[in-house]
Amino acid sequence: MKDKELKIYLASPRGFCAGVDRAIEIVKKSLEKYGSPVYVRHEIVHNKNVVESLKKIGAIFVEELDEIKDRSRPVIFSAHGVPKSVPAQADDFKMDYIDATCPLVSKVHREAENLNKKGDHILLIGHRNHPEVIGTMGQIKNGGIDLIENVDDAKNYLNKSNKPLAYVTQTTLSIDDTKEIINELKKRFPEIKEPKKDDICYATTNRQTAVKKIASLCDMFFIIGSRNSSNSVRLVEVAKKSGCEHSLLIHSESEIPYDKIDNCKTIGISSGASAPEILVEEFINNLKKKYHIKIENTEVIKENVTFKIPGKLN
Repeated sequence: MKDKELKIYLASPRGFCAGVDRAIEIVKKSLEKYGSPVYVRHEIVHNKNVVESLKKIGAIFVEELDEIKDRSRPVIFSAHGVPKSVPAQADDFKMDYIDATCPLVSKVHREAENLNKKGDHILLIGHRNHPEVIGTMGQIKNGGIDLIENVDDAKNYLNKSNKPLAYVTQTTLSIDDTKEIINELKKRFPEIKEPKKDDICYATTNRQTAVKKIASLCDMFFIIGSRNSSNSVRLVEVAKKSGCEHSLLIHSESEIPYDKIDNCKTIGISSGASAPEILVEEFINNLKKKYHIKIENTEVIKENVTFKIPGKLN
């Protein structure tokens, strides 16, 4: 079968964003400073490969702080952010904590808090039960924030608070989906306040733009990422909407669908913001065993964003 030629359009930027890089670095630096174990509340980023590699060097992952028996050890909060109740609980437990929340998520938290202080009722556009959404909603007390998941929610929303409305969004959503929801909210509530700067993060935007650029050229599109990674799942949707109906998520338990690739002349590859580049390399190396590969890199923008790690780890 090796006589078959396959052209790969490789999307760039792809893979790790600055927030993910920073969060992983925080776990490593914490282990260097405090020794092992250090605890991490929730997966530091949504990728099994990353979580397993950090477990090997002494990180222990828990879902809630009360699972931690040895409270003399530090705990790290994941890149997705946490409700205000979590640092308060850590203080009650007299636990040392390090916050690895992505600075772009923290920006949305501050935005929501400031709007709430000014007397606005907040609508959060996002996906229920995603840790980032739980964290953002947990910045506001007494039901001062409501979740809008889709256009139907926007169409049916009733402002029971009688306060002025403002909206913020989860950082990892599809730009096109939020646009539809926002348009509906503005149509129904013309006075609704919007964020000063778009909440969708630069990395989400760039990865979606790169996928859009090449999707229509591809017979199939593969996104390397985890099933619980919002930005990876959105990339699959973006590829489908942008002209490649046969778009799939390749996660830790996926089998490569060679039978389908056999019928392709061109495929696209990208990866979510929490997927390490080694997974993309492994995927391409597996394809090289079966096909003559020609790779075309398609870079839409150079990323040079970095975020500082907390001072106490330096």
